Amino acid sequence: MDVSKVQEAAAALAGAYASREPIEPLIKTYPDAGVEDAYRIQQEQVRQWVERGDAVRGHKVGLASAAMQRQMGVDQPDYGHLTGSMFHLEHQPIPTSAFLQPRIEPEIAFVLGSALRGPGVTVADAVRAVEFVLPSLEIVDSRIQDWKISLFDTIADNASSGGVVLGSSPTALGSVDLRLAGCILYQNGSVAATGAGGAVLGSPLNSLVWLANTVGPLGVTLEPGHVVLPGSMTRAIPVSPGDTIVTTIAGIGSVTAVFAPAASASSEDA
Repeated sequence: MDVSKVQEAAAALAGAYASREPIEPLIKTYPDAGVEDAYRIQQEQVRQWVERGDAVRGHKVGLASAAMQRQMGVDQPDYGHLTGSMFHLEHQPIPTSAFLQPRIEPEIAFVLGSALRGPGVTVADAVRAVEFVLPSLEIVDSRIQDWKISLFDTIADNASSGGVVLGSSPTALGSVDLRLAGCILYQNGSVAATGAGGAVLGSPLNSLVWLANTVGPLGVTLEPGHVVLPGSMTRAIPVSPGDTIVTTIAGIGSVTAVFAPAASASSEDA
């Protein structure tokens, strides 16, 4: 794709954000585009967000579990950017009107104490770089109609990022086996899904290594203080106004996301 096409695709996604109306899959408009083009579109959006005053505060790995790959019809992970405006406080009402087609996923969030820069990052390097982990809930969203996404579409759409809620129980990496950490996801008090850390590329640490080694050749460093979401331990579930979502992760803690009732969400837009 030439620069004008990249900017055109980024503008189409920006229009979906602004209008809160999903668009047709981009792959229909750009059938010959590839993964590299999709990341260029993503980077163009991030550049515009930063120009408008937002800031990159971390990254996410998407489609890291077999469950999510089956659900989305893809066969490899992807990554996106987390900006400051995407972070929401635990227990504080989140307006669903801020999203188009929100779903939610439980994840073990890494908070980095030192920089990671690939290529050549090993699991040992990743362990040394992690300051602590937190329970988290990622709100995924798609600007593509009915979530009919190809790998190209989700990458271009910042890996279908929407928001993130971090828990407040920091845990040292050495005190928990991330592979065996079981997870229960509750929606309005009922069990909606279960999973474990091992569902994420065998271990969430593998996901962190994959990310560092994937973005490093592009000139990107995972910075100290940044949050990395390694991928969901369960399938994603849709959320609606008024929902309360809780996840508990063994050895790490729990985190709660509260979505504002419909009336409150409407008044948020006023």
